[in-house]
Amino acid sequence: MNKRNYQKEMDALIERNAREGLRPTLLLHVCCAVCASYVLEYLYRHFDITIAYYNPNITKESEYHYRYSELRRYVEEAGLSEYIRFAEVEYRPEDFLQAVKGREDDREGGARCAICFDQRLRYTAELCREGGYDYFATTLTISPLKNAELLNRIGEKLAEEYGVNYLCSDFKKKEGYKRSIELSKQYHLYRQNYCGCVFSQKEAENRSKAVN
Repeated sequence: MNKRNYQKEMDALIERNAREGLRPTLLLHVCCAVCASYVLEYLYRHFDITIAYYNPNITKESEYHYRYSELRRYVEEAGLSEYIRFAEVEYRPEDFLQAVKGREDDREGGARCAICFDQRLRYTAELCREGGYDYFATTLTISPLKNAELLNRIGEKLAEEYGVNYLCSDFKKKEGYKRSIELSKQYHLYRQNYCGCVFSQKEAENRSKAVN
């Protein structure tokens, strides 16, 4: 079976909408300013975007709010504030800790992360249905450390479950990840060295100790 080219699929959808004069609404799950930078730059011309900053995996409250403030700052300083809206989302770290209970010792990138992906995309799919958005998507596929195929499988499964449309993506393609690094430097964005949860933070600290 040929591996799907999610970037090509998304580009084809965008081109089709442009030919038909359509500008769909998109509820975009965003994890941080760095990942959002290129994705917003790429998509705002084609969709009316509302950001859902739902990340209960970020265990430390100060970290959660700092990443959110950096996201708001980027949108403002990049001149995107007139195109981008923000959904109201609560910070509920207990949701994540309850969902991964018993998976505390899983390796980073394993089953615990799949549960986290499902939780964040599920919430976004629910908001998509409640808000009547045309599509939902996530910036997570821009990271070379995230499994884009798994994320898209989860997104499509939830789209079917909730009766909404999921925008498949692999934003790291077409040098998207490289562009996100360039934008991060340009806007002096905070780049965290771990995904967000206390478990990924611990792994990052262990890696740092091993190097030193």
